[in-house]
Amino acid sequence: MTLTPEEILAKEFSEEFVQGMRNRIVVGFLRYGPSKQNVKIKAAVVWLEERLEMYQKTGNTEFLVDIANFAMLEFMFPSHQEAHYHAGDRVRSKFDREWTIRGLYQWFYRKDGD
Repeated sequence: MTLTPEEILAKEFSEEFVQGMRNRIVVGFLRYGPSKQNVKIKAAVVWLEERLEMYQKTGNTEFLVDIANFAMLEFMFPSHQEAHYHAGDRVRSKFDREWTIRGLYQWFYRKDGD
């Protein structure tokens, strides 16, 4: 059975989450002004890390919306001097190499004691 992109997104994507992102961007603009000005004061990635720590301490998923927005702002206004987007031919991590389909198959069907 082949699913359409719409069917996949209906199950695997949260419009509520994205609407939360939109709402917070608008409120942030009204409170603090344009994002581009604010990320010059403090890198979005620093705010992102702070919100991740707050989420880990409290479990408040509101911080996940903040994290997503700060990731988007870092994407739009990067603080990293070598920031770039290169999809497809990314450098594979050791985890990626070890957890291939073949590797998972071998792990799953390993004999006891292996």
